[in-house]
Amino acid sequence: MDPFLSNLSTRKIILASNSPRRQELLKGLEVEFDVRTNEVDETVPKDIQADYVAAYLSKLKSDSFTAQLTENEILITSDTVVIASGHVLGKPTTEEEAFDMLKSLSGSTHKVMTAVTIRDSARQITLEDETMVTFRFLEEEEIWHYIRKYLPMDKAGAYGIQEWIGFIGVERIEGSYYTVMGFPLHLVYAQLKKWV
Repeated sequence: MDPFLSNLSTRKIILASNSPRRQELLKGLEVEFDVRTNEVDETVPKDIQADYVAAYLSKLKSDSFTAQLTENEILITSDTVVIASGHVLGKPTTEEEAFDMLKSLSGSTHKVMTAVTIRDSARQITLEDETMVTFRFLEEEEIWHYIRKYLPMDKAGAYGIQEWIGFIGVERIEGSYYTVMGFPLHLVYAQLKKWV
């Protein structure tokens, strides 16, 4: 356990995410945790503005555990959305959809928002962070190479910044790199540090 998180020595942390990226990042905080997930209908009401979607989904995932937590458990849920021209780009369902998403991001700046909800049996808090990402112009052959080799169907906006497309395509980010990866570690750490 991270010596700066000794306040959690009697608590059990649950990460409600199958994302290998979030699991890897949380391990980087020197935190021991278990992974536990629930099936959640992630349908977003049509009247929710794009900037609130990540927080809505993070809370939705958290709320599905309300009756499942013991007194010593702390649950962490998270959701990430890519927002371009005011619209949320979800996870693509086909290669063609992934291509269209990446083509729309090419040569422009978009917003990535990640929300994290931390809760125990007594309270809940949702944290949000946003980062602006600028892509250089991507050639169509580059987009297809990335899609076919890296299969980004499980990623919001059809890309992972920590993969090849991020290496060759991202010109600039304004904000936390880890928020784009899907887990704003600085916010999670600061909240866990003061959790009692």
